[in-house]
Amino acid sequence: MNWLSTENIIAVLAILVGIAGAFVPVLLERRVPRRKRIGYRKQMDTAIGDNVRTGDANARLGLFDEAPEMSDATLVLLRVENDGSLPIDVADYTGRSSHGLTAVFESRTIRAVAVTLPPEADHLMEHFAPGTGLGYESGRLHIPRVPLNRGEYYKLLVLLTGGPVDSGYTVIGGIQGGETHENHSAAPDEKPPVFSRLSQRVAIALSLVILGLAGLILRPDTQPPPSYCEKGSLTLTGSTAFEPVATELADKYMKDCEGSDIEVSAHGSRGGVRELAATDAEPGEGSPPVIAFSDGPRPGSYTQLSETRVAVSLFALVLNDKVPVKNLSTRDVRRLFTGEIRNWKELRGGPDLPVVLVSRGSSSGTRVTLQQRVLKGASEMQESSSDCLTKDMSTSAPVVRCELDETEQVLDTVADVPGAIGYSELRKTTTLKNTHRLNLNGHAPSIDGIQSSGYPYREIEYAYTYGSPPADSLASSFLAYALRGNGQDVIRTHGHLPCETPVGLRMCGET
Repeated sequence: MNWLSTENIIAVLAILVGIAGAFVPVLLERRVPRRKRIGYRKQMDTAIGDNVRTGDANARLGLFDEAPEMSDATLVLLRVENDGSLPIDVADYTGRSSHGLTAVFESRTIRAVAVTLPPEADHLMEHFAPGTGLGYESGRLHIPRVPLNRGEYYKLLVLLTGGPVDSGYTVIGGIQGGETHENHSAAPDEKPPVFSRLSQRVAIALSLVILGLAGLILRPDTQPPPSYCEKGSLTLTGSTAFEPVATELADKYMKDCEGSDIEVSAHGSRGGVRELAATDAEPGEGSPPVIAFSDGPRPGSYTQLSETRVAVSLFALVLNDKVPVKNLSTRDVRRLFTGEIRNWKELRGGPDLPVVLVSRGSSSGTRVTLQQRVLKGASEMQESSSDCLTKDMSTSAPVVRCELDETEQVLDTVADVPGAIGYSELRKTTTLKNTHRLNLNGHAPSIDGIQSSGYPYREIEYAYTYGSPPADSLASSFLAYALRGNGQDVIRTHGHLPCETPVGLRMCGET
């Protein structure tokens, strides 16, 4: 046996590097000098004024409504903590002023400040007494020299006016032998790191070396092409709400995988699923190269279709700016779309304008989702207008209601017709003109916090195939590409929540 073979040498080196990987992080933790650090972050920045900049609904009582200059007021909760490895003393602050730190709120004016402490840190309150440097001027808050043991913190509740929520801010001030920096809060299930970042980087580097050495042994003579790429033709149809996602995914896949040809032909969820279910496929022929995306599940009778849950899609109601209403209850939405409410003045804050309903056709998944999730099974009133202006199809109808083929047509019509209300997928409502989105039951349409907000106008996005496509087919490859890696980034960019994320898995698992 040749003990000096390349494989044996590499194996010995891998063992040595593995041993080093086990001990080096511990040695670094003991040898590298520890630092003093003051961390800070905003834990809250919320508007308490009219909030006209964001268009959100707002109600105020008492001083929040009566005090002057409260129209653009916000409350900011600033947390300051010792997140380093050493305690910080009063003398560690390097500034010459009596205070130790300064919080600067750009383009804002400070109106009031309150100090809050956790019960175990009540002894720190004496450092905020008069004469300790606590004070403010314009948009600058002076923070006293507060000694902090490792992990100790305090909070400052600041009332600001003169600017929008999430305006820029920073905290300045030096620490002897350390630093002041903006940090972030840990997630509820996030555990603190066992080793410092330096030790982690060393451990990662050593691990990569081990993998590299192992790769020298296992490396084949020739590298195969990417395993996910398949050749052939594929058609993506169905949901117009999901069409931008499907188009970008198709373009990226074809760029990465030579020999693939993917066509996008979206004309509505119901139409796409219906056409796929009607495919005249003979037994043994396999699945046709078609994927139909649908806002919501297929009809129960289409048992020949196989489903894949792709994302959670959000939709929004849009209203002409002549109607200043910002929030509606789902009950009022049902009354509107069933024709019970004929004039906006029948709702609180509504002007004397007739209601005009601008809807999608019956094949639209966006419309079906509205009826199921918001109208709770109630159907929109019958179409009464072909031009969205007059009741030329039914003069006895309570209000004007028209149906349009494309989302863009709905948004353009709502923008042009005073008193008009329509609906759209969320992404297309980000650049509205002469219109605004509505909150439902006080909840804004937003992917952030969707699991807990209870916003009702949402639906699971499904991908349907005729039967189960072969594992080596372009359809199977494309679905796997869409669900993972770059596909998730594309889905997220277009305002949807991928099902293959932790939150998405829970929400897409709902029936």
